[in-house]
Amino acid sequence: MPLQAVRPKILGFISEQASAWLVALVVLLAGCTLTGIVAWATHDLYQQQVRQRFQLLVNERYTRLQERFEDQEQRLNSLRRFFLNSQQVSREEFDGFTQPLLLRARAYAWAPRVFREQRSEFERQVSRDRGVDFVIRELNTAGELAPAPQRDEYVPVLYSQTQSLLGSPLGFDLLAQPLRRATLERAQKSGRLAVSQPMQLVGVEPAYAAGVLLVAPVSNQAGNDPPYGYVMAVISMRQLVADGLPKSPRDNLVMQIVDTSDVQQRVLYESNNVVADSPLVGARRLTLGDHVYALTLRPSKVFELANHSSLSAILIMGGLLSLLLSALLYVLVSQRQRALKLVEQRTVQLRLREQELRGAHGQLRSVLNAATQVAIIATDLRGVINTFNAGAEKMLGFTADQVVGKLTLESLHLATELEMRSAKLGVALGKRIPASQAMLVESPDSLHEAREWTLIREDGSPLNVNMLGTVLLDDHGLWVGHLAIYLDVTEQKRAYEALAARDRLLKKLSAHVPGGIFQFTLEPQDNWRFIYASDGMRDIYEIETGLLQQDAKRVFERIHPLDVERVRASVRLSALQLSHWREEYRVLLPQRGLRWIRGEATPEELPGGGTLWHGYVSDISDLKRVEEELRALSITDSLTGIHNRRYFQDRLRAEIARLNRTHGALSVIMLDIDHFKRINDKHGHAVGDAVLQELCARISQRLRRTDVFCRLGGEEFMVLCPTTDAEQAYSLATDLWQSLRTAPMDPVGVVTASFGVASWRGDEGVDGLLLRADSAVYVAKQAGRDRVEAERARA
Repeated sequence: MPLQAVRPKILGFISEQASAWLVALVVLLAGCTLTGIVAWATHDLYQQQVRQRFQLLVNERYTRLQERFEDQEQRLNSLRRFFLNSQQVSREEFDGFTQPLLLRARAYAWAPRVFREQRSEFERQVSRDRGVDFVIRELNTAGELAPAPQRDEYVPVLYSQTQSLLGSPLGFDLLAQPLRRATLERAQKSGRLAVSQPMQLVGVEPAYAAGVLLVAPVSNQAGNDPPYGYVMAVISMRQLVADGLPKSPRDNLVMQIVDTSDVQQRVLYESNNVVADSPLVGARRLTLGDHVYALTLRPSKVFELANHSSLSAILIMGGLLSLLLSALLYVLVSQRQRALKLVEQRTVQLRLREQELRGAHGQLRSVLNAATQVAIIATDLRGVINTFNAGAEKMLGFTADQVVGKLTLESLHLATELEMRSAKLGVALGKRIPASQAMLVESPDSLHEAREWTLIREDGSPLNVNMLGTVLLDDHGLWVGHLAIYLDVTEQKRAYEALAARDRLLKKLSAHVPGGIFQFTLEPQDNWRFIYASDGMRDIYEIETGLLQQDAKRVFERIHPLDVERVRASVRLSALQLSHWREEYRVLLPQRGLRWIRGEATPEELPGGGTLWHGYVSDISDLKRVEEELRALSITDSLTGIHNRRYFQDRLRAEIARLNRTHGALSVIMLDIDHFKRINDKHGHAVGDAVLQELCARISQRLRRTDVFCRLGGEEFMVLCPTTDAEQAYSLATDLWQSLRTAPMDPVGVVTASFGVASWRGDEGVDGLLLRADSAVYVAKQAGRDRVEAERARA
């Protein structure tokens, strides 16, 4: 066919006769139009993204500042609770407690209330304690601290922990200055935290002087009396707000904080970076104590530079691409004719090459015959074999004369295997595939992959091979036949079957072993890996074995947080000492919850470094549960359900040992049911047991969570009261005595008991305490029963 008869189109739609300049102009206009549309859409998207980024920054900054304000409140409240829970706080205790609290606060201070008649004695006492003169002071007109004049009341700074290099203004009277006085009065009136108006702080470097005073009143534990002092946090707004935030040259936001309760609306803090020319603004409210602050956030120049628009870049790049594309099409169209001439020249050259290829065909056949370990078979489009190399003759037992031009590729395959493959391909591809083509058609899920087939030798015996099939094309790209390459895999298959049999045996053995069997390695780079994990490992940790072999750290994610570091340390110690590893630990499973696991393994050192363990793990949750039940039974009275004598004795010894170390109070209440033998004799032992159970139920309801209620035996009971003095224990015993007398028990009526109370003395042991409680019960019995008797005073 002459070349002039074929008129292809460039890119499928541009005729070769079209003017190159016209094509270039049309493409340029279309490209510029598309660039404009993309630029408009990009600009709109840019505006939305800028607003979203600004809102994210505003929310993050507001959250951080509010957390800092709340953190200062929590720290001051903890200092107030420290004073509330302490009868007296020394300076060393104050310094030790407040030193860790100094985070974004310039200072913490304690200022007690001192009245006019107490001033002299207070100053002398503090001077003696500190070793230097101490005077209650205030700021004079020159801004210096001077002795304060006589007033009805003072609140001087007694203790102070500060970060300031200028020291602490000890003795400074907070009532001498109106802003501080107003803050203390609001704190005293509300009983909660109070914040001062913006002020210049005393004893603080000028750079941090602008700030507020956060005050909390300290009252007695009852909370009904006026406060006897105040704890304070001296807060510099510069330190509280700016510390930890980006420096001004790199900050994306410009902040301003204004106290809304301030009549003058003074600015408490303001960033010194430059505000961007943007309408974006964010407003939030911060709370500190009893004040609300207005937080205003605007984008800075840094934010504006970091979020610049790419509109100009899109316009420039789009214009350049349009220009380049039009120039490319101009070149393609203008050189079309010259390309056709080059094609004619190449055609002549290809004909010469055809002759050379025919000569190479003979060489290729020699190469095919030289491949004696691989069967290479080629067919035409009908499937008739036209090439059968020496490797195929050796593998199948046929000669080339018996096969070439006489047999098809289908005749060499097992017929049933072809039919099964044909049916499977028909389902996958949605059309019928002839059995003669089944070995040559590729399924969608295995393109260009070797498949295993069964061939029939000349003697009729089967042969397992791997086959790779492909199409044969001529010089013009036309399909002329197929090429099949076969590789004998009989020995390889036998090896795979032996390995599979070994794996099945190992899996069967591990399935009958309770728990899980594993091989685990720890490599020098701290790489944890399971070489082998049986199916039991999946049941133990509720993790698939495949995932365990990919990442051993999944097991440590299942281990209880309180046990995981201990397990890691024991594994490393076993690797270091090559000692037997054994651990019991808890795991938290998604389905079964908390379980107890026991693991054992024997380590060995690997030649290339690292350690290999062979071991097993098993679930011991049932064993742990039985141990806990046995322990509970050993310390519980089976009839009443309360603790027994053994538990009481162990607990009493532990409490006395604790008191010998830390001091404190401890009391016991012993009670004996009055005339209990009459109840058993008159109503029977079943009713007597019911009376004991009802008595225990009534008393248990009246006890505190820290009290320990035990049955000593028969009708004798004991209540162990930690941190309880004699007066408190007597009051509790009276309450228990009343709970028995107020309501009768069916069918015996009112049941009474005799109570004896004793408190621990530092110079006696367990027997002395119990003897005094028993003596008090004896006195109650002798006095007519149904009463509470306290221990007798020491002679």
